Amino acid sequence: MVIRREKTHTCGTICLKYLLFLFNVLFWLAGGAVLAVGVWTVAAKSDYISLLNSTFYSTSAYILIATGTIVVVTGLIGCCATLRESRVLLGVYFVLLFCIFLLEIIAGLMAYMNHQKCFPFCYELDHELRQNLRGTMQHKYQQPGEADITQAVDKLQMEFQCCGSNSSLDWSGSIWIIVPGNDRIVPDSCCKSPIAYCGRRDHPSNIYKGGCIAKLEEFILSQLHVLGAVGIGIAFIQLLGMMLTCCLYQNLKEEIY
Repeated sequence: MVIRREKTHTCGTICLKYLLFLFNVLFWLAGGAVLAVGVWTVAAKSDYISLLNSTFYSTSAYILIATGTIVVVTGLIGCCATLRESRVLLGVYFVLLFCIFLLEIIAGLMAYMNHQKCFPFCYELDHELRQNLRGTMQHKYQQPGEADITQAVDKLQMEFQCCGSNSSLDWSGSIWIIVPGNDRIVPDSCCKSPIAYCGRRDHPSNIYKGGCIAKLEEFILSQLHVLGAVGIGIAFIQLLGMMLTCCLYQNLKEEIY
């Protein structure tokens, strides 16, 4: 006959169990938020990504989606490990937390280094923007089969209140501008009050003279700054989760023996 012993826990173990469960719920919600940001980036900022002729920014968004998914799964494993009081699952959960912690620290530090222009990527970012954005505007705007690019350029110029890549003068070399019969000097989206055919007059009172490159670069670097702060902040919060996991694991082990 097999005699089963009921599990008896000390007050400390019970407190650790519920604290870790609460942490896992918050961690799971944080993963959902990161996943939502990644999906939002792909859905809402895909226009800007298409202007750069680069997979770097879309890849970054998909990395956010992947990270959010991993965090959600890890949070679920943590909840199961805590409720089932499984030391094996607690060990797996700790390893996953530690791996995510290292990745977030590395990503956060890289984002800060990029923001401070201490990393070669900043030069590559500036070079890519200046090469690709100008070429895209001059050769693809209002061209057959390039409706998405045209919409993205118009959205960029109106949202950032800019005109052209470096300045409004860049539009003088556009394929669309030099087409016979086109009497516009700049697209209507360059106008401070966009209306049909307002791009016929390039007076500073009518259009934005500043280029979009500097503003787009500033926007991207500011996002890196925020990403770095959030990544490092969440990473240090995970230290609490790892400590709680270790304490609960040790308490369960001591109670068994």
